[in-house]
Amino acid sequence: MSLTDKRCTPCQGGIPPLSREDAEARMPEVPGWSLSDDARVLTRRFKTPNFAEAQAIANQAGDVAEDQDHHPEIRFGYGFCEVEIYTHAINGLHENDFIYAAHVNAAVDG
Repeated sequence: MSLTDKRCTPCQGGIPPLSREDAEARMPEVPGWSLSDDARVLTRRFKTPNFAEAQAIANQAGDVAEDQDHHPEIRFGYGFCEVEIYTHAINGLHENDFIYAAHVNAAVDG
């Protein structure tokens, strides 16, 4: 099943985050995203030609966040929008983070 066919599910904690190996194995499913050095955070930086397009991507990422009930850090300015995601309850990555990233890719990249 594709990640975009899945929905984020509530994570209450009490489980370990994905291991580096598991996170790295999932990276091909979310092209354009980067894994942090400690394998606990996913980030994608979108380059845009202007502020308006950066704001549009921020809004799309925000809409996906609300739909999936999974809330990232979103920063944008002239020429860029950066989206950072991890599961706060486990201080690391969960399948939900990859689901969210795939939905953002679908919304922004079409």
